[in-house]
Amino acid sequence: MPRTHPRARLSAAVLLAGVLTLLVSLLVAAPGSAAQLPGGLGPCVPGSCPDPYPYPPHNGPFAGRDDGINVFVGKNFDVLGGAAETEGRVVVGGDFTQNKSEGRLYNIGVAGVGSRVPPSDGTDWLTTGGNITIAPGQDLDAKGDSAVGGVVRHAGTATGRIIAKEVVRDPNAFTPYEGLSPSLTTASLCYANGDSGTGRPSTGSVVNVGYATQFSGDGTSMLQVFNLTADIANPRTGGAQDITFSNIPAGATVLVNVLGGARTINTTIGELAGIDRTRLLWNFPTATTVTLTGPAQFQGSILVGNPASTTTLTQAGLNGRFFTTGNFVHGTPTGSRGQEIHAYPFNGDLPGCASPTTTTTTTTTTTTTTTTTTTTTTTTTKPTTTTTTDGSSTTTPTTTSGGSSTATTTTTPGGGTAWTTDSDGGGTGYTGPDDSTGPNLASTGADIRGPIALAGLLLIGGSILLFTVGRRSSGRGRHRN
Repeated sequence: MPRTHPRARLSAAVLLAGVLTLLVSLLVAAPGSAAQLPGGLGPCVPGSCPDPYPYPPHNGPFAGRDDGINVFVGKNFDVLGGAAETEGRVVVGGDFTQNKSEGRLYNIGVAGVGSRVPPSDGTDWLTTGGNITIAPGQDLDAKGDSAVGGVVRHAGTATGRIIAKEVVRDPNAFTPYEGLSPSLTTASLCYANGDSGTGRPSTGSVVNVGYATQFSGDGTSMLQVFNLTADIANPRTGGAQDITFSNIPAGATVLVNVLGGARTINTTIGELAGIDRTRLLWNFPTATTVTLTGPAQFQGSILVGNPASTTTLTQAGLNGRFFTTGNFVHGTPTGSRGQEIHAYPFNGDLPGCASPTTTTTTTTTTTTTTTTTTTTTTTTTKPTTTTTTDGSSTTTPTTTSGGSSTATTTTTPGGGTAWTTDSDGGGTGYTGPDDSTGPNLASTGADIRGPIALAGLLLIGGSILLFTVGRRSSGRGRHRN
């Protein structure tokens, strides 16, 4: 049997390696990877994350535990009127103030009716970089029907009745989250403006027809972008509107950029057919005033990027994450009861902009607290009822717990046409540029397809050269014989 020349075997191996490398460059490194919100915000953080999240909101047993931030407020958080509860973990950069006009109780962490996926017992359910003030005769409840409840951690003073596993004064409470606000602002502008800074192209159209705002996608893009330059409200009366989505591919992320200095969403619709609420983000990049109102439960997550903004939420419910770099008001002084925020994740794939990604890790240990423990055992933990007037707190847990915490924050730095309506409230709205394929999702890192493809071509060329030399050498050997 004739033997294969060693150079021929080597050239064949190199040729195979080159072909495989080229295939990897074309298939594996193809565009489509996408960015998350800064700091990894959005998805459920175990805990124990249910899949899928139970919907609609219910009052049954807990479906899991989610230690991700459900509400982030860069400045102050005010609870007014009939606001009832915020489910999930809450982080506030400034003060948390509760002064309701309807009812005495506001729940944090656990909702009576919601996804029923609260944070894990014993973790921080409310963190503030400023003071906590609860009006006389009212309660802030960070336990609900959970066995143990959560920790309320504050950098300033705490005044009023707080029901929690523990109330901890920690001057560094907000330190792990200080980078989130500027990163969210940058990301919000990126989502609206794109790399060029002149506006991210729309992949569909928005039309205001009668008493409905209709979003229509292109049917193909996995990132559906809509740029809205008007309120979602009846153009004549300011009353509530329906919201509809159509022609959205299964699994697509929907990004609605709500542009302008003052925007209102007033909706009567509580369900959105043909769209996944966990992949829907309403982005307000520049608004100074955002009003979210109406009798229905609003679907999707919300990002308000302007740190000079104030967002007021008086909707019956919000089913999604809520992140603002500015102030947040839940309820109005004369609002009705039952306004709620429910913990549902955001799992969408968002576009990225050409900026580096930085990671900041902050660890605080052995936090000094002003807690006085009156009874100690090693079995169960009862909720803490705290009444303070001078900045100190008194707790009555039946177990002790440390005040140390570790937090890791990953931060990613980061147009529209006029809206028209007719006399009947209808109109043409506006349509983005024709883009049948839609924009590719931005890569979260450098594009390495070029270097990989070049390496593959070099390997193929080298293998051909080796094969040619081997053939010539083999031929000379046969001629000599």
